[in-house]
Amino acid sequence: MAMAVAPLSIAVNPPRSFLSPLPLRSSQLPLPLSHTVKSILPLPVRASTPSTSRLMPFPAPKLVRYPALDKHASTHSHLRFARKLSTLLLSKPHHFLPLRILRRCRRYLNLPFSRPLLPMILRYPSLFRLFYAASHNPLYSSLLSVSLTPAAISLFKESSLLRARVADSLAAKLHRLVMLSPRRSILLSKLVHLGPDLGLPLDFRNKLCNLNPDRFITVNTSYGRALQLVSYDQSLASPMPPLRSYSDNRIMNRPRRFDYIPLRRGLNIKRHHREFLLRLRNLPDISPFDDCDLASLSREMAEKRACAVVREILGMTVEKRTLIDHLSHFRKDFGLPNRLRALLVRHPEMFYVSIKGIRHSVFLAEAYDDSGKLIVQDDLLKEKLRLMELVREGKRMRRARRKGLDLNLGDDDLVNGEEMEEEFEIEDGFEDLFEVGIGDDWEEIGDDLQEKEDEVEEFWVKKAAVAGLIEGANDDGHSVEVW
Repeated sequence: MAMAVAPLSIAVNPPRSFLSPLPLRSSQLPLPLSHTVKSILPLPVRASTPSTSRLMPFPAPKLVRYPALDKHASTHSHLRFARKLSTLLLSKPHHFLPLRILRRCRRYLNLPFSRPLLPMILRYPSLFRLFYAASHNPLYSSLLSVSLTPAAISLFKESSLLRARVADSLAAKLHRLVMLSPRRSILLSKLVHLGPDLGLPLDFRNKLCNLNPDRFITVNTSYGRALQLVSYDQSLASPMPPLRSYSDNRIMNRPRRFDYIPLRRGLNIKRHHREFLLRLRNLPDISPFDDCDLASLSREMAEKRACAVVREILGMTVEKRTLIDHLSHFRKDFGLPNRLRALLVRHPEMFYVSIKGIRHSVFLAEAYDDSGKLIVQDDLLKEKLRLMELVREGKRMRRARRKGLDLNLGDDDLVNGEEMEEEFEIEDGFEDLFEVGIGDDWEEIGDDLQEKEDEVEEFWVKKAAVAGLIEGANDDGHSVEVW
């Protein structure tokens, strides 16, 4: 007896249309017994618009470490606390601040509240000194204060004289920087971040901007005060010449058969990445100072222009390096992409991104040789070299003190101290310090620290007084000298 077989039906996955993200209505397709499932399944169809089919995807960024330049980034991060504390002290008329006021500057000094301030200061005995300053406040007869040592004051005076001699070149450098902006103006609050890397003085607004009325004027905008150019200097609109020639390293002097991309020693990139760099290199050259409509540029031409702009900025810096966060402030001013770090990593022939510390640094690759030394050194670089020598002298002083007094004032954190500075790295807040009361009326400010933090600071103060590290203090730790 033959049994009746019902026709088999299967549910087909609803096809999606490239015109709409919503799936089409599903249907039940009857399947005869004489056909197979494979014969009636719909074939996949790939559709794309003409605009997306012409765009070649950028290669995924891959970072290859460069130990020689990583060492420079690590050294810079180790000196960050000393530099920032020196900047605070130099901003005061008598170059000193009470310790209870410096506690409010932890955000600028990149110091967490769990870490005492006094041990960090004692790590640099060749730069800073502790003393008791007289106070006009009846509640405090004297205040423990921090000041610069004579050697540090001499160093910063020489640096100030050097910047005064090269004031014209610094003004021209600032002029070229503003010329990179299509609007020919940059906010002063943004220039503060990049000013130290460019070698500008702390009060560059008065010494450079106001003293060069033929170059700059200060205007008020809805976002704050901005530096605007008076005139466009065509003589400064030439791109920076190459700092390093790779043709000298060739063994045989003959023309190359294939396109060549100069890379540092030991760096290998994939084939599709090399083809991408060669494709950008064969594009027409574009000057970062030329006015152009960024919206009309192609994707690859816009990236080539962005690389040229970053190259000019790094070429203006003293060490041919800066923080990526500092460049990020100028994305809208210079027409840089939002994913700036990925762009820098994609071009290892021009830049190197160091991940030492929380805030990553970017170097101009052509400015350094294979051993990590600057090919052309700036005169302002001598300040950093002398500062490093004073820091090394302070380490020798602490080592000699340990041998003589068998004390460990801050040296137990010497190994991990630099790591702590990098671990709690946050954005600078120097422009906010004087808005919260760190001004000439510092004696009228109350101390809102907790009792536990006061006990920790008092412990280190007594320990430093017993060791003789506080000037004008007797064995009991009381003041015997006024300012």
